[in-house]
Amino acid sequence: MLIRAEGLVYVYAPGTPLERVALRGVDLQLAQGERVGILGPTGSGKSSLVQLIAGLLRPTTGQVLLDGVPAHSRGAQAAAQRRRIGLAFQYPESQIFEQTVAREIAFGLRHQGLPERERDARACWALEMVGLDPDQMMERVPFTLSGGEMRRVALASVLAMRPEVLILDEPTAGLDPQGRRQLLGRILSWQAETGLTLVVISHDQEELARMAERVVILVDGRIAADGSARQLLSDRALLQGAGLDVPCGVALLETLCQASWTVCTDRLLPQEAADEIAAAWERRRKPL
Repeated sequence: MLIRAEGLVYVYAPGTPLERVALRGVDLQLAQGERVGILGPTGSGKSSLVQLIAGLLRPTTGQVLLDGVPAHSRGAQAAAQRRRIGLAFQYPESQIFEQTVAREIAFGLRHQGLPERERDARACWALEMVGLDPDQMMERVPFTLSGGEMRRVALASVLAMRPEVLILDEPTAGLDPQGRRQLLGRILSWQAETGLTLVVISHDQEELARMAERVVILVDGRIAADGSARQLLSDRALLQGAGLDVPCGVALLETLCQASWTVCTDRLLPQEAADEIAAAWERRRKPL
């Protein structure tokens, strides 16, 4: 699916004392199969943008086109296009409402008219995808789960629909480091297998470095930068100008540069930074 946002403006509570402009003329294109990260300070418009793309909010002005179809128009064609997009919200309690985990995951599948056997198979697959045991989880009441488990169930309910575009809003919040790595690994493997479009909102730049090839930075409702993840996430001036921190690995490598070490500073992941430092150390040890 080709997604195009054209001149998107979104205003909360227009004409009231609570009026707030969330997006200010955003133009964006997402191609089939891209892995895109959306980064920005709190209040920059990240969540508003993805909800507009998914058709959950209607733009104040501008439009979203899904394979050329206006996403917010009425009719079966627009509704069919919107169903190709899955959005996992930042706060899972706003998404979960059923009495059991099994019913929660199967809710959308029932409305698709899938037979029970297919619904059960997809529910088990989705729970395994997010690192939960179907035998232990299917009959649990969602609101008795921990925050991390609830987030996984909310994501499983989206994955079970097999969307062509998957939008994740802070997907690993509340998860321990091991659970975070496992979940991201499974999603990336599925994306590589299916070629789906993956859009990730995260404040964790290491997470974006793992998940995204392209990064869009939003500041005050506008796109401040759009380019390769490696280039943008290692650009100190750009990040600090947007009110964002520099990744820890980049900051460490920059410090070594200032100490006359010869290192590349665009190594975003911890292991990449460690390998770069090890190689530089070996070069410094060798006699001239």
